[in-house]
Amino acid sequence: MNHFESERTGKGTGGREVEMKFAHPWIVAGLLLTAPGAQAQLLRSPGEALGQVGGVVPGLLDRVEGTLDRTGLSPARLADRLVAARTARIGDLLQRHGESIELDDRREPARRGVILLTGAGEPSIKALQSAGYGVETQAVEGLDLSVTRLTVPKGQSLPRALKQVRTIAPEAEASADNLYFPSGAGLAVATTVLAEGSPVRGRSAGLIDGGVAKHPTLSGPVEQQGFARGAPRASAHGTAVASLISGTGMVRGAAPGVPLLVADVYGDDPAGGGAFAIARALGWMAARGASVVTVSLVGPDNPLLAGAIRLARDKGVTVVAAVGNDGPAAPPAYPASYPDVIAVTGIDGHGRPLPEAGRARHVDFAAPGADMNAARAEGGKGRVRGTSFAAPLVAGRLFATGGLNALRMEAKPGGKALGKGIICGSCRNID
Repeated sequence: MNHFESERTGKGTGGREVEMKFAHPWIVAGLLLTAPGAQAQLLRSPGEALGQVGGVVPGLLDRVEGTLDRTGLSPARLADRLVAARTARIGDLLQRHGESIELDDRREPARRGVILLTGAGEPSIKALQSAGYGVETQAVEGLDLSVTRLTVPKGQSLPRALKQVRTIAPEAEASADNLYFPSGAGLAVATTVLAEGSPVRGRSAGLIDGGVAKHPTLSGPVEQQGFARGAPRASAHGTAVASLISGTGMVRGAAPGVPLLVADVYGDDPAGGGAFAIARALGWMAARGASVVTVSLVGPDNPLLAGAIRLARDKGVTVVAAVGNDGPAAPPAYPASYPDVIAVTGIDGHGRPLPEAGRARHVDFAAPGADMNAARAEGGKGRVRGTSFAAPLVAGRLFATGGLNALRMEAKPGGKALGKGIICGSCRNID
């Protein structure tokens, strides 16, 4: 494995057991909640990707939902607290994983010491090598995209290196390998087993997230591929999201039984969920013919990710993304904010927008994101909350209806903040 440690590390799936342990506090709307297994959206333990959602610790999700729904704070005050919580989570992330993660020139989290470059000419590449940069060029299969990854010279910060690279290669697009985090809230799991793989053929839906655990509600074909160190690896967040797309039985998804292609972009890498991993996952799905791909992850604008989404769209892939849970005062969420992406926000059981829902440059639809259940990675079902769980419902219905026009016809009116309306309003699996 080279410096980047980001090549595919899984071929298909198997019955490998994964142990997940948590002991981190969870900050929501400025409230610090501490319990065994609780964690912040951006916090991780060694065995789990950042912000992964798991099974339910009794009573804790009730306390979180009560904090958000009955806080009594004004919308502006709540927004301020959510922004403060986001800042605190990023600070904790850097403190615990500074060897793998640093801030870029916009103060956004990124893989340490890595720059992504597209469109650089050969003279610029040679000049970068002469300046001490490690150079590795790789094709993103399925997207006709070539990416040059640069290793920053030892001792040089990422912001300083980005400035230098843009000076040496002004014709190219240079960016950090920014990190993207799950946009849903939930709690810890114990030992889980990766879903047994079966080849997916014909029409399929895609999921870019953590890996998916074996679960009786996922009775349709599930094929998994890893795009990070240690992947594919079962995760609670990926399992919950997958169940809301294609679940049957105890958790019924929006498109029950649809074949799923799952790309695990986290594995056990502290710097998992990067733009380059997501781009390669999109390429894999485009090559395999996935028509709809759910991305319940949020992060900053990134030119490589934006370009990969455009290329995937040209190949018939529609990306559905969550707007995140950092509140309306947080920076616009990506990939939801890209014009080629269907952006989804969440509502509670009363049809109200989630107060913690983030913002995007556009909102297309809303779907349930609270007062609902999804599959637990260790079995059964449990309560979840966040825009992460609204996006797969919209993606599932988009797949089932066969097109955006049909989805618009299905949407129920919900007000300007909910885009073109509410999709799958009864899809809560609360019985």
